[in-house]
Amino acid sequence: MKIEFEIVKPDENSSFRFLYQNKPISEFIWQYHYHPEYELVCVVGGGGTRHVGNHLSMYDDGDLVLIGSNMPHSGFGLNATEPHEEIVVQIKPEVMQQWIADFPEMKEISDLIVRSKHGLKFKGGVKSRITALLIEMKNMSPFEKHLSMLKVLHQLALAEEYDVLNKQPILAEMVNKHRNRLQKIFTYVENYYDQDIDIQKVADIANISVPSFCNYFKKTTHITFTEFVNHYRIQKACLLLQQDKTVAEVCFACGFNNVTYFNKIFKKIIHKTPSDFRTEK
Repeated sequence: MKIEFEIVKPDENSSFRFLYQNKPISEFIWQYHYHPEYELVCVVGGGGTRHVGNHLSMYDDGDLVLIGSNMPHSGFGLNATEPHEEIVVQIKPEVMQQWIADFPEMKEISDLIVRSKHGLKFKGGVKSRITALLIEMKNMSPFEKHLSMLKVLHQLALAEEYDVLNKQPILAEMVNKHRNRLQKIFTYVENYYDQDIDIQKVADIANISVPSFCNYFKKTTHITFTEFVNHYRIQKACLLLQQDKTVAEVCFACGFNNVTYFNKIFKKIIHKTPSDFRTEK
């Protein structure tokens, strides 16, 4: 699971990038990546996987997520259902800071940007309203988009219908400092999630002792290594449950060796049982 650095360029005659995509899943880029730009992702409908910072979960009725600067995340086409339609807005930190610094009316947006370091998932009425606004922006001129984007940010700043995705903020300096080591750890989990993972081997990859590795991973990601592995396995389980497989088959295929424990972890992360998840799909 490589953490790629993405270079983002604003649209012509614009201070930010506005990207509308409606195409087959195979054409979407979903790799785990990061960039300095703040990013607002709106999936118009359908389901998939959201991986923002250290948070991993599924969405099934579209999505609206604000991602802070340099926060690693996967493309929202990951495990998505067809058709996949999304709008992505990416704003450079210097542009955002200029908006905030020059206008006292932007105080609420300034507070929103601080919260975005955790990753924010919006829901309910605000999700519907912002989705409609973003769809309207598709055919606007750069000037009209600029004004509408300020309106979008202000509504998000005032919204109370949202969830914080990461308990601790994901800091840019932490990402840059530990990117290479974390990339090796993530890749190992990606390759061996369906087997018993030997934490000694993972510690060897990180070139530190097991106790030091456990402390390092928790300090860097704000979750334990076991929690991270469970989240990754449950992500894969969600994908397999959409196929013609039993809960037991999915359990063992994803590295769990006990169906009862698998059900418990699945419900803790997805907030429904594997059987309910499969039925709803």
